[in-house]
Amino acid sequence: MIAIIFFVLLIGTLVLARFLYKSWLYPISLQYLMNSQGIKGPPYEFRNGNSRATTEIQMKCNIATVPMDISHDIFPRLQPHFHSWIKIYGSTFLYWMNSVQPQLIVSDVELIKEIFTNKQGSFGKAKFEGILKKFVGDGSVFQEGHKWLKLRKVADNVFHAQSLKDMLPAMVGRVEAMLRTWKSYEGKEIEVFEEFRLLSLEIISNSVFGSDYSTGKHIFTMLDKIAYISSMSYGKNRNPIINKIFRSSEEIEADKILEELSNSFTGIIKKREDRVKAGQADNFGGDFLGSLLAGRCNADEQARISVDEIIEECKSFYFAGHKTVTSLLSWSILLLAINIDWQEKARDEVLEILGQENPKAESISRLKIVGMIINESLRLYPPFLLLQRDVTRNTRLGKLKIPAGVEVIIATLAVHHNSEVWGEDAHLFRPERFAEGVSKAARDQVMAFLSFGYGLRKCVGFNFATMEVKITLSMILQRYKLTISPNYTHCPIPIFTLRPRDGIQIMLHPL
Repeated sequence: MIAIIFFVLLIGTLVLARFLYKSWLYPISLQYLMNSQGIKGPPYEFRNGNSRATTEIQMKCNIATVPMDISHDIFPRLQPHFHSWIKIYGSTFLYWMNSVQPQLIVSDVELIKEIFTNKQGSFGKAKFEGILKKFVGDGSVFQEGHKWLKLRKVADNVFHAQSLKDMLPAMVGRVEAMLRTWKSYEGKEIEVFEEFRLLSLEIISNSVFGSDYSTGKHIFTMLDKIAYISSMSYGKNRNPIINKIFRSSEEIEADKILEELSNSFTGIIKKREDRVKAGQADNFGGDFLGSLLAGRCNADEQARISVDEIIEECKSFYFAGHKTVTSLLSWSILLLAINIDWQEKARDEVLEILGQENPKAESISRLKIVGMIINESLRLYPPFLLLQRDVTRNTRLGKLKIPAGVEVIIATLAVHHNSEVWGEDAHLFRPERFAEGVSKAARDQVMAFLSFGYGLRKCVGFNFATMEVKITLSMILQRYKLTISPNYTHCPIPIFTLRPRDGIQIMLHPL
C-alpha cells in the first residue's frame, strides 16, 4: 500500500514538475536569454502567455464586426497586437502564442533574408497541430529534404512554361463562361468575390483533375469547408490530454470530411489506374493528378510517390492555388474600381496588346502595367498575413542566439506596410513602385516583398496563379469599366487567407 502511495506521489510530482517547467521556468529562462540580447516583448502571463493581452487588443478593434473606411492601412486593424508591440519593442520581439509556445516575431528585412536563405538548415517548415495539420497535410509545401525534392520535381514538371501554355486555353474558356453570366449584371451591381471563388475553383479543378473535373469540384468544396474549420480553430489553447479524450465538434466534423476526401481521391486514382490496366488509356492523363500517378509507377523506388502523398499534394495545390487566386483577384478588382486612372492605364495596355482577342501566352507576358497592379495588390493585401518557420536546432539569426523549439513568425503584413521600407506612401496604391521589377520596388530590398516566398522554396504555383489573374483581369478590362458600389463595406478579415468579409460589390459598366 505504501509503495502504491509512493508511486502515485512520484507520478504526481513528475507531472507537476513538468507543468511548472513548461509554464513557468522555461518561459522565464527564455525571456532572460532573449532580453540579454536586446530582444524584449509583452510580459509573459502564467498559463496564458500573451493570449489574454492579444484578445483584449483585438476586441477593441472589432475586426470581424465593424467595417472600416476605405483605406489600405490595414495592418493596425488586422494585427493590432503586432502593430502595437512593434512600436514598443521594435521590429523583432518575443511573443507567446499560448502558455508553452514561444514565437519570435520578425519584420526586419535583413533577418528575413537569413531565414529564407537558411544556409545553416536551422529553419524548418512549419509543423502544425490539430485540425490545421490534418488540412494542410504533408504536401511539398510543408516538406523538407528528399521527400520535398521528390514531390517538387513533379510539381516543377507540371508548371514549366510549355505546360502552362497548354493550360491557357482552358483558363480562357472558364473566364469566358463567367463573363457570359455577367451580361445580366451590366449597368448593375455584382458581387465579385464569390464569382472569383467559383472561377478559381473551376480552373484549379480542371488543372488538377482534368476529365474528373466534376468530382474534383466536389473535393475542393469539401476542402473549402475544412479550410474554414481549420482557420477558426487555429491558436485555440486546448489541453492536449483532455483533447485526446474529448474531441471538439470541429474535430469530429473535420475527421468526417477528411474521410470523405480520402475516399473520393482513392476512387479517382483507382478509376484511372483501372483504365490504363485495361488498355483504355495510354497514360494517367496530362493534368496534375496524372503526373503524380505517373510518379507512383517510377522504376526508382526512392522516387516513387504513394497514394497518401498524391492526396496530400493535391490538397497542397488547392491550398496554394485556389485560395490565393481568389484573394488576389478580388482585391485587384477593388483597387482598380477605386483607382480609375490605373484602371484606364491597364485597359489601354490590354487593348493595345490584345485588342479584342483572347489572351495568348505571348501577349500575357507583355502586360507590364497589369503585372505592376497585381504586385501592388499583393503588397497591400497579401493572401497570407504571416509565414512560419520552426527552429530545428540551436542557431544564430543575425547576432541573435535562438534556441531550438522557438517558432519564427515572419510578419508579412508588417513588412508590406512598413514606411521605412516602402516610403511614406506605403499605405497607398502606387503600382509605379514596381515599374522596374520587384527588386527595385522597395529601396532595393527584394526581401520586402514576401507574397510567394523566396528562392528554392518559392511557391511552385506562382506562374500559374499570375497567369490566371492576368487572363481574368485583361478579359474583364476588355469588356467593362468598373466602379465601386455604394453598397460596398470595407472589412478585410483573415479566414485562412485575407478576404472581404461581406464580399466586393462592383458596378459593371459595359464599354
